[in-house]
Amino acid sequence: MAQTVKSGDTVKVNYVGRFDDGVVFDSSEGKEPLEFTVGEGMLIPGFENALVGMEPGEKKTVRVEPQDAYGDYDENLVLTMPLDRVPEDINPEVGMELQLISQSGQKLPVVVKDVQKEAIILDANHPLAGKVLVFDIELLEIS
Repeated sequence: MAQTVKSGDTVKVNYVGRFDDGVVFDSSEGKEPLEFTVGEGMLIPGFENALVGMEPGEKKTVRVEPQDAYGDYDENLVLTMPLDRVPEDINPEVGMELQLISQSGQKLPVVVKDVQKEAIILDANHPLAGKVLVFDIELLEIS
């Protein structure tokens, strides 16, 4: 009987991640296969769970809902910052990635969503939050 993936196994996979409309957002094509230990939480739950029970050489396509990926989009993570609080050496533009540093010293990545006369609008959601993700997965090996 062939070995199948279970939690705690280290696996190597090739994958293509895309949106429902077919646009690819990530892929291992042209790179080393992705190697990780299932169940350690290094990847989104929907991706890890899809591997359980697969055999080496098996391919599958799995659709991952936001709650099993990067969560729902949270409007509470859209922040308004007065322009006078932006460091002088930064000229904010829509789409620019910045980091806020909390009072405890934690870094929070944000993206500039809008630049207004008196303030900038920052989005601290993960770029894939609220999105359904589709993965084509090929299990190469279990070690």
